[in-house]
Amino acid sequence: MPVPLDVPVQHHAWMGLALAEAAAALAHDDVPIGAVVVGPGGTVLGAGHNRREVDADPTAHAEVLAIRAAAARLGRWRLDDCTLVVTLEPCAMCAGAAVLARLPRVVFGAWDEKAGASGSVFEVLREPRLNHWVQVYPRVREAECAALLRDFFAAHR
Repeated sequence: MPVPLDVPVQHHAWMGLALAEAAAALAHDDVPIGAVVVGPGGTVLGAGHNRREVDADPTAHAEVLAIRAAAARLGRWRLDDCTLVVTLEPCAMCAGAAVLARLPRVVFGAWDEKAGASGSVFEVLREPRLNHWVQVYPRVREAECAALLRDFFAAHR
């Protein structure tokens, strides 16, 4: 699980927005994961937090909701000039959505050692057999992202 040494400074600021989204999931007792899709000028085009519990929807992951919102705002499915920023390493579904949306970059905070598909358990974002590859920036504000999840699960045990 290599960590790029050239993580741009704006990734840290954008992760703050994703962390705020993650905190919003706590209002409906969902796993606190947040995501934002940022356009080339730094504008947030879509945001989301986990809504699986409140929506009774297994696909209502933060990343999917943020990608859908950004695509709707832009009026196109190709997000080839955007960046997805998420507090937890994307799962297989969300990594697949990032590939299908043609996102060139994914920035994430904490690794998901059980279901991650962006370098830990699986490698969907950089799978050479797929038609699109994504640049990955892991461990951005990792301690904050991991603490939010750790605290949530500790309170639910």
